[in-house]
Amino acid sequence: MTTKKKLQFPTAYTILFIVAALVAILTWIMPAGKYDSLAYDTHENVFVVTTATGETTNYPPTQETLDNFDIKAKLDKFVGGDIWKPIGIPGTYTKLESNPQGIKQLFQSPINGMYGGVDIIFFILIIGGFIGVVNHTGAFDSGISHLAKTLNGKEKWLIIIITSLIALGGTSFGLAEETIAFYPILVPVFLAVGYDAMVAVAAIYVGSSIGTMASTVNPFATIMASNAAGINWTSGIIGRGVMLVVGTAICIVYIIKYAEKVKKDPSKSLIFSQKAEIEERFLHSNTDKEAKAFDVRTKLILSIFALSFIVMIYGVSKLDWWFLEMTTLFFVASIVVAIIEKIDEKIYVAEFLNGARDLLGVALIVGIARGVTMIMDNGLISDTMLYYTSNIVDGMGKGLFINVMMILFAGLSFFVPSSSGLAVLSMPIMAPLADVVGIPRESIVSAYQYGMGMMAFITPTGLVLASLMMVNVTLDKWFKFIMPLLGILLAFTSGLLLVGVYF
Repeated sequence: MTTKKKLQFPTAYTILFIVAALVAILTWIMPAGKYDSLAYDTHENVFVVTTATGETTNYPPTQETLDNFDIKAKLDKFVGGDIWKPIGIPGTYTKLESNPQGIKQLFQSPINGMYGGVDIIFFILIIGGFIGVVNHTGAFDSGISHLAKTLNGKEKWLIIIITSLIALGGTSFGLAEETIAFYPILVPVFLAVGYDAMVAVAAIYVGSSIGTMASTVNPFATIMASNAAGINWTSGIIGRGVMLVVGTAICIVYIIKYAEKVKKDPSKSLIFSQKAEIEERFLHSNTDKEAKAFDVRTKLILSIFALSFIVMIYGVSKLDWWFLEMTTLFFVASIVVAIIEKIDEKIYVAEFLNGARDLLGVALIVGIARGVTMIMDNGLISDTMLYYTSNIVDGMGKGLFINVMMILFAGLSFFVPSSSGLAVLSMPIMAPLADVVGIPRESIVSAYQYGMGMMAFITPTGLVLASLMMVNVTLDKWFKFIMPLLGILLAFTSGLLLVGVYF
């Protein structure tokens, strides 16, 4: 007697490869083209204009030069380093000879993406090693047990606190890739208090996404986009502040509602079939070890662990740290923990490598996602999409215009998931459209943030696949969880944008 094999949703790797193949096909269908770009050379103190065909010309670093190219950004934003990427020059789109990406480029794209994303890949691997060393000490198990007892009857506060804090990180300095480090620590905590792993993913990933979606002082989104649009970054901050507060509250209520349902009846979990597997991985991995007492040494190790993340956040937000400094921080922290716990050198190396191995798949996902963007850039269709997108909204009334603009930004962010990259690519082209329609330019910045942020919840080319892979949850189950919330947020942001353009 034969049985049909049940179809399963593909892995994150397969999804990304399918997306890469579809993008490669687009390079054969869509016309190629580019905008001329302008960048400030800090060493030579000149503006460098690069044409679509690759020719470069130097211009004096004056406001007159920017005005001549119809770029509304202020000179000091370039000189001061607020705009550090090349920005598109309005009205300069040029069709080019197509450069379709074939089978060779398709299979090279994951490798190229790993080369291009080597900084974050190493960051993730070192984080994994650090967590492996701390996990070896037994401090996690002891701390989780202590926390579960402390939160007995107050579990929902865990969701409120974690989601709110991560949202604050997202709105202030773009906390995103750094959240990868939180999953191995927080997933066991959520499991220990009776929730499922989906609640942990939601609190972390939704918190980060709603924070960046409603960025207020985020230099990689709000400030970069506002500068490129030629307005002060404080313009529209009240509306985005409302979005942050109300949007975060909506997300928290939604997560708590699901979490309480799962806590009451675990079979209601969207990932109930994986319950035993996930608990074995996160809660029972050290059952063969004697439980570690919650003593002074354990508290010290956990304090160092927490302090590492506090230092990371301070370094990124105040000291201009990036992946090199963050990676070094966690590497040093792992050595400090090993010294405190008196771990043998050979055991330290083995546990560090085991921890890095556990996050290797996540690191590769990030690199492969970068490869998708590279296919589009090499195929010369990024600017083409922007050009045709800007023409779609021509002649619309301002209410329809601003909401269609948000949807178009969402579509563009699928192909350009970098917030700063999308800002400098699109804002010099899109922002002037506000003047034609008769709405403030800060509405364009808000539409960019809301559209990009909305897509960040689900786009495979962003961080969602890497986050889901931390707990081995497939994208289809995430869609079942997140789509109702996205519908609510879409309705609210649409209304907020209408208020912005009419009142």
